[in-house]
Amino acid sequence: MSVDEHPIGVLEAEVRELVRRRAVDPVRDRATVDQLVRDVVADYETRGSLGAVSPLVDPAGARRAVLDAVAGLGPLQPYLDDPAVEEIWINAPSQVFVARDGEPELTTTMLTTAQVRDLVEQMLRSSGRRLDLSSPFVDAALPGGERLHVVIPDVTREHFAVNIRKHVVRASRLDDMVRLGSLTPHAAAFLDASVRAGLNVLVAGATQAGKTTMLNALAGSIPATQRVITAEEVFELRFAVRDLVSMQCRQPSLEGTGEIPLRRLVKEALRMRPDRIVIGEVREAESFDLLIALNAGVPGMCTIHANSAREAVAKMCTLPLLAGENVSDRFVVPTVASAIDLVVHLGVDVDGRRQVREIVGVPGRVEQGVVEAADLFVRAGARLVRADGFPPAADRFARAGIDLAALLHPPGEHEPYAVTGTWSGAR
Repeated sequence: MSVDEHPIGVLEAEVRELVRRRAVDPVRDRATVDQLVRDVVADYETRGSLGAVSPLVDPAGARRAVLDAVAGLGPLQPYLDDPAVEEIWINAPSQVFVARDGEPELTTTMLTTAQVRDLVEQMLRSSGRRLDLSSPFVDAALPGGERLHVVIPDVTREHFAVNIRKHVVRASRLDDMVRLGSLTPHAAAFLDASVRAGLNVLVAGATQAGKTTMLNALAGSIPATQRVITAEEVFELRFAVRDLVSMQCRQPSLEGTGEIPLRRLVKEALRMRPDRIVIGEVREAESFDLLIALNAGVPGMCTIHANSAREAVAKMCTLPLLAGENVSDRFVVPTVASAIDLVVHLGVDVDGRRQVREIVGVPGRVEQGVVEAADLFVRAGARLVRADGFPPAADRFARAGIDLAALLHPPGEHEPYAVTGTWSGAR
């Protein structure tokens, strides 16, 4: 029996033909496709009972396989549906990996080169983004909100390199971080008050340390009356904010026109009456435009890759220099010192647990070209404890009606300081 004659192959071909005839969009109208699959499988079982076709051994499994192939991502769809899976990546057709709770594992899924190409084409179809020899990299968002990154040969040695990063929402407020054991109640109360007071927060950490999850949790403390504008390369942030405008970058067209970089989005955000600006991640010259916005009095938050809180501040002092030759460190360094108020640094321990490692304040002083920083919360073994530093912007806390001295006072012995939990699906 050939592949086409296999019952699954026959069912898939019949469903695809019905989808084509009825002009159904499988991505946007999965319910209709599901009903078509059920009708086709029921008809096939009827024919099987008459001996006209090979019988189905597992009708329910056949329905799932055909639905995943037509309206999903085929062999990868079960991993997308699995809430424990945070990320899927393909190094080669025979090497499909997933990450569960931060731990990578090689799956038993075996693909062909043609299947990988078809899957990538299918994933990009709804995004409007392209992938070819002139543009061998692509970042895109799947309809379900997952982030896709693909690199093709000859940038890679032989095979497509595919990453699908799921956004598993584990924390939408700082209280959730406490519940998960990733942040102490004392530190969470301080961060909550800091966001409500309008302090500018930089969330730092390595890849997969939980920066996006922390940014989402911090956004849960933004006052409900404020208007929030977000800018990202690809949509990842999910805020429960009433007055929200989200923007993402756009790649150039086939003619090389129409590109919208992150710098443009930051500039446009300032024209949209923002009470708060949130940037998904700063990597390059857009950090300069963000500094300009923060220095103009618009509170904001963003993420950055760094190995410590102080390294994050140092990086913010160098990235804006990429904006042009006329941008000098004599302007950037004091601007960073006055614009950034707090740095929250996250990390992953050897067991794959994502933790808040330190919270640092930036008091606004520069000494010999170095921005000073004060430790507010630091890790002492397995505990996140209050340090002796004092945060900046005491006047903003006062205007928000927050007693800063009481907020910083160490709690009683009853508070559980130990950080024993983790959160998954974080970036």
